[in-house]
Amino acid sequence: MTAQHTEKKENILINLAFNIVVPALILSKLAKYVPLLPYQVLIIALAFPLGYGIYDFVLRRKANAISILGFVSILLTGVVGLFEFPAEWIAIKEASVPLVIAIAVLVTIKTKYPLVKTFIYNDKILDTNRIDGILEENGKRRDLERMLTLSSVFLACSFLVSAVLNFSLAKILIKHATGTPEFNEELGTMTALSYPVIALPCTIIMALILWYLIHSLTKLSGLSFEEMLTPQMREKAR
Repeated sequence: MTAQHTEKKENILINLAFNIVVPALILSKLAKYVPLLPYQVLIIALAFPLGYGIYDFVLRRKANAISILGFVSILLTGVVGLFEFPAEWIAIKEASVPLVIAIAVLVTIKTKYPLVKTFIYNDKILDTNRIDGILEENGKRRDLERMLTLSSVFLACSFLVSAVLNFSLAKILIKHATGTPEFNEELGTMTALSYPVIALPCTIIMALILWYLIHSLTKLSGLSFEEMLTPQMREKAR
């Protein structure tokens, strides 16, 4: 009962705000209004994803993936600006995280823990034990594995699209040298535009992958969409 209550407390908007939006605004805007050294601004920005990640870990007893990505992303952005590396490094940094995830998705396809099961075919949404049992009885387990492999390829492609869009957006917007006020302004603009330019198309791709998975599972298992959901998710759907 406590676990279910804790899950309901999670707010994705607050998650994104603490891990991405607020730190990015601090990096790009804070120095204009408060007389702080660059490394001090970086420490303040890093405190938000780090603090939220610790809070969420204490609350849920598991690592918050967005906090980890947010911390690493802000750290790399801050390091590029702090040490005044070439501005091109921002584009490389923006593309590196989704690129690494795409590679990890492909590498784990044939392992015991494919990442597609973490992102899509997971037991928090779908009653995977029930589905696996039915497919095993019907001799369609291999069909499921082929479907998950194909879903993994599609999922990796969505992260590759994200990497390309991240890199392109950074190359287009970042024109000034690191450490300058203009660079900080461009960094803030890039952060603001990354959501409609990058998040929207990638969300659409993920939704299509999920539709393909659900559509294929209904054919293989003979279950309806509602019957494939976990009991908790069925309760929420009603």
